[in-house]
Amino acid sequence: MKLYSKYFRRYKQPFFIAVLCVTLEAVCDLLGPTLMSHIVNSGIEKGSLTKVYYWGILMLIVTLIGACFAVARNILASNVSQRMGADLRADLFEKIMSFSEVSADKVESGSLITRMTNDTSQIIQFVNGMMRIFLKAPVVCIGSMILASLLNLRLSLIIYGVVAVVTILIYFSMKISYPRFYQLQKAMDQVNSKVQEYLIGVRLVKAFGTFGKETDKFDEANQNLMQKGIASQMVITIISPLLTLAVGIGTAVVIYIGSSLFTMNLANTGDITAFTIYMAQILTSLIMITNVFTMFVRTKASTARIGEVFDCEEDCLRNNENRKLSGKITFENVTFAYPNGSGVPAIKDLSFSVNSGESLAIIGPTGSGKSTITWLLLRFYDVDRGKIILDNYDITMLGADEVRSNVAVVPQKPMLFSGSVADNLKWGDKLADIDELRHAAEKAQADFIMQMPDGYDSILGSDGVNLSGGQKQRLSIARGILKKASILILDDATSALDAVTESKVREGLKNKEFNQTLIMITQRCGTAMSADKILVMENGRNVGFGTHEELMESCEVYQDIYHTQIESGREA
Repeated sequence: MKLYSKYFRRYKQPFFIAVLCVTLEAVCDLLGPTLMSHIVNSGIEKGSLTKVYYWGILMLIVTLIGACFAVARNILASNVSQRMGADLRADLFEKIMSFSEVSADKVESGSLITRMTNDTSQIIQFVNGMMRIFLKAPVVCIGSMILASLLNLRLSLIIYGVVAVVTILIYFSMKISYPRFYQLQKAMDQVNSKVQEYLIGVRLVKAFGTFGKETDKFDEANQNLMQKGIASQMVITIISPLLTLAVGIGTAVVIYIGSSLFTMNLANTGDITAFTIYMAQILTSLIMITNVFTMFVRTKASTARIGEVFDCEEDCLRNNENRKLSGKITFENVTFAYPNGSGVPAIKDLSFSVNSGESLAIIGPTGSGKSTITWLLLRFYDVDRGKIILDNYDITMLGADEVRSNVAVVPQKPMLFSGSVADNLKWGDKLADIDELRHAAEKAQADFIMQMPDGYDSILGSDGVNLSGGQKQRLSIARGILKKASILILDDATSALDAVTESKVREGLKNKEFNQTLIMITQRCGTAMSADKILVMENGRNVGFGTHEELMESCEVYQDIYHTQIESGREA
């Protein structure tokens, strides 16, 4: 209810107008059988054509008025539900964008897509149905029972019995359906995740020839979704005929007992006719209520899943200040383990310091914690123990946005977006002019841009599918340079470049136009040797820190890397 109250306050005026229209429409529907009884009793039975015309025209007018109210509430329901859906999707997207890395790790992207689309659509349908049907059906049902009681109390007892039976059936339907619909939504998550994985890795699937295996995995998820769908619909499939049967039996009993009462002059033809119509209205209302409750059960599951997104932890958020940091970095006895991971620390008791304007290379074997340092510097995660200090500020005292405005990251796997080359570069600086774009591209050795058909206006496919790996990395480096941040991190960002191009990129970064701290995470000893300082990592620990010459004398791990890469290369 907390989720709906926010949007209810926003659209309460059209909602109440819709409620009024629904109520008046229901009143018009309820008057129909009563007017019909007057036509039969006052007109047909007494042979008065005038009374037939009078009550018939009145019934037609009431029906037309009800139709006008129906059109009005349909327009309002569609308008409010669609606007609410748009607001809900916008709020969800904003929430997802503010996810902490812990939250991003917890909820799969395929599940988020399902929640943004299918679950949101389910809520839109429910709100629309609630304004159109749910508010009308109880009014018609209760009103039919009251008016039927006023016509003939004896016959109305049959209606009460039918409604009691139907209420019990609806209760058990809801109780059984909810867990099944929740499992249905989870099964839909799995299908979306499988499709997303295939689309992201389609080239790898083709390269390894694992299409059959991927098809089997999708078929398994698809079959699971089908089974969950059948299980969730099975309850409705059984309950709906039972409801119809209950009301049908009630109608038959009304006609049977009504005929007996008619012979005893305790009921007239018009009353029995009106009762039959009221029973039909009650049947229609009960079926509507059942459908709404079924929709409610599905929506309850969708609401819970969307609520889980809104309850997720956000980034350690914004600070109104926007300090420009100098780029000095200090790690003091930092220990960190990934949340929801194995529990083994990725970094253990790590300490080092880099002054503003210096370059630091971080080298070590795979899984030694090199990239984790990047995530901690960006405040994707906070440390378990110890401190990270930027300039003289504990990083936990700075807002996440403030930290990230001072740090530029070039990841090993560059992420490019559909749009022009210029659009992708301007992620670094949205106000950059063409001269700044060219200057950054020159430093990153991205001269291939001018060889593209439209230069900086050339359109890239999603994830830069029309570029090679090396071209993607150079564009990503240019984007990082363009940000002009105090700290520039290259996370193995030159792995797809040849030695000559990488050397030119490093030279371009050395010719600094402002005092920038450069961190290079690398597997290459040749790259590390060009830095002012080198941090050697192994199993999350600092096993060496200093210049190349100092490490060649004091650090066995670094010596092994050097002998393996440099000397073996020379011998080759």
